Formats: sequence, structure tokens, C-alpha cells
Amino acid sequence: MTISDVAAELGLTKGTVSRALNDYPDISEGTRVRARRAAEGFCYRPLCSEQAIRTGRCRAIGLVLETDEHDAHRPFLDLFLAGLSDGAAAEGWTLTVATAPIGAARETYQRLIDERKADGFVLPRTRVEDPRVELLRASDVPFVLFGGHKTTDGCAWFDIDGADAMRRTAHMLVARGHRRVGYVGGSPEYAYTGQRQGGLSAGLDECGLSLDPALVRLGANNRTMGEAATADLLDLKDPPTALVFALDRAALGAWRPAQARGKQVGRDLAVVAYDGDPEGAYAEPPLATWAVDWGKAGTILAQMLIQRVLGTPVEDLRATMPAQFLDRGSASAHQSPDPIPIGADNPSSMGGDS
Repeated sequence: MTISDVAAELGLTKGTVSRALNDYPDISEGTRVRARRAAEGFCYRPLCSEQAIRTGRCRAIGLVLETDEHDAHRPFLDLFLAGLSDGAAAEGWTLTVATAPIGAARETYQRLIDERKADGFVLPRTRVEDPRVELLRASDVPFVLFGGHKTTDGCAWFDIDGADAMRRTAHMLVARGHRRVGYVGGSPEYAYTGQRQGGLSAGLDECGLSLDPALVRLGANNRTMGEAATADLLDLKDPPTALVFALDRAALGAWRPAQARGKQVGRDLAVVAYDGDPEGAYAEPPLATWAVDWGKAGTILAQMLIQRVLGTPVEDLRATMPAQFLDRGSASAHQSPDPIPIGADNPSSMGGDS
């Protein structure tokens, strides 16, 4: 079956059908729908090589996984990849995945661009200073950020609202009597670390408290680092009664040092984290966490990137999605609260401050 057959069936020219199937903006939505349905009915599929030559696009979105990133092998990666693939497939596009160490990522992106293996890229785990953004901007290649960046000028982006999750965590912990709340963040180079710390700080401010700099530790990206940060904080003269972690993987390191100091997580020490790592459900008590729908996030990112490639302005491609709080045993610790400073607002519940 050829494009001529599709055109003849519709009473259109080959050029019009070709432009409709390739989403040219000068073709009406009705004509695009008719052309797609006819092509599907005839089982017509354009040759990718011919299509790329004709349109300048290969109809593929790209993702480069940096293999030495701290969560490169996270258990929800398969859900994220499935979401990206499904979102691309729904538009008749494909997903191109490559891997590279962080130090060689630039060369990998450049190779995919030069070989026309992808029309644009999803950039996960954005950094405060992100060389990927500068490379793709300089190469005039479309991209969508999954996360924040120091500036959103000229960027399409999608994010889970981690700052609001942490703000709501602060309200919950204060309502449960906690006045000494610590924060254990990931590497400062990642944008999410500062965003989540900022959300927790803002939430405590709203409750008439503040995030004590002495109760902040950064750079904890895994269980071992989380264990060290927890031990350091619990050994303070006036230790925190609640710990908020930017990452589940680091939070799971809190159990051992707490037990070694005669404290039980969920009874004497509240622990709340972020990501929804399945392993947290098997801790005792289970880890309270903000879970992310990674499959849905992948689908949204794929759709946004395709829209960006097809010319949608970046200002129209910016969105957030909330995380879902799993209020499990590690957050159950209550304290006999000290009075909140005079003039402070009463802390609200998890459901009443949004």
C-alpha cells in the first residue's frame, strides 16, 4: 500500500496526505484525522528513512541515561521508560534510549543529534548548572526538562511538585507536635535538593517555626550516606525529633543509627521521605513517603516533547503534577509540643492547606 492509494481514497493530493501524516501546521485537524484513519485502514506506514529525508524528522524522542548517576538503576525506571514509550507510541513516534557515564554524556547527545536518531530529548534529574541544557540550546534541538533548572527561560518543563510536598510535610509534623525538624538532602548540584529544602523551610515558616541550619545535611544519595547523616544529627545536643529526607534511598539508612541510640522510628523519631521507592514498604515500620506516578510522568513528558518538536511554544508546555502521600508508620511519632511562638498561624492538616 502506497501513499498514492491513501490519497486516492481520500480525494486529496499526495502532498496534502504527506503533510497531514507528518503534522504540518498548515493542515487542518479534520484532514489530519481523516488521513491517519485512512492510513491505518490501509495499513500504510511511511518508510522512516524516506520520512526523515522529507520532513527533517525521524519521529523519535531521545533519552540518555547517565549510568553513574546516583539513582540510575532506581526500581521505578521501568515504569518511567514504559510511560515514555507509551506516550511516544500514541503519536506514532518511537523512543530512542542510550546510556553513558556522566563524563561522556555530552558526546552521546552529540552523536544522537549528528546521526539524527532523535528529534528532541527528555532531560531527567535536572541540575542547577546543567550542561545538557546548554548543549541542546546551542544545537537548536528541542528538549523538555523533568524537574527544575536555575532559569526556565526558553525551557519547556514538567515536574512533580516536590516543594509543595515538603511544605505539607512541615505542616503535618508540626501538627503532630514536632518543633525540631531536620532535613537530609541529596547532592546540591541537583535542582530537586534545593526545591525540596525550600518547600520544607516555607512550610515551617508558615507554622511560625524555621528550619534550623544546624539540622540540615546535604549530599545523602543512598542508604549509607543517609545512615551517616542520621547519626550525625541524632548525636547533636538538641537533636531533631523528625527527619525529612529528599530521597527514600537515603531515608532507609535512618533505622540503624536510631536503634543504636535507643530510639525507635515511628515512635521516638518521625521519618518522612520522597520518591515512593517500593523498598520503603518493607521497612519496619514502613517508610512514609511521597510517591510519584512515574509511568504517567513519562507519558506526559513524551507528549510534551512531541508537541515541542512540532512547534508548540515553550510557554505553553509547562506543567506540574502532585505527589501522593503514603502516611505510613515511620511518620506516626508524636511529640508533646512546645508552644508555637505568639502570632504564628496554627498548623493545618495534610488535607487543609492546599
